Amino acid sequence: MFPSVSAKVLFTSLALSLPAFAHGDSAPAEKIDVRQEQNLPDAPGKKGLMITVSYAPGQASGAHVHSGSVFAYVLDGAVISQLEGQKPVTYHAGQSWYEAPNTPHLVSRNASNSQPARLLVWMLLDEQAPVLAPLKR
Repeated sequence: MFPSVSAKVLFTSLALSLPAFAHGDSAPAEKIDVRQEQNLPDAPGKKGLMITVSYAPGQASGAHVHSGSVFAYVLDGAVISQLEGQKPVTYHAGQSWYEAPNTPHLVSRNASNSQPARLLVWMLLDEQAPVLAPLKR
């Protein structure tokens, strides 16, 4: 379907940037970079996806859901995350969390108004699944 891995990564990088604007904010979207995307031969129909999410000071993602499992690790700064049914938690560099499939991610934002923050995220998704779906409010 894609002529090369680099073209696939470029296409996916562009596609990942679009959902952040879907929630109607005029603020610029967080920066999402695809680091690796691989169909998994030992898990037919599944892909592993590794991305980084970079937040400018005070920046936030719109509420969303992922159809597959998500592991997030804070590389730099601090991020406030809240999954449905849980209280908001501030994660600092070196800390991580897990999101079960289809759990609404209500809050994901930089905890600082003066310092950037960056996450490394690994997902297990169906091969054709989008990275995320914005939540309708």
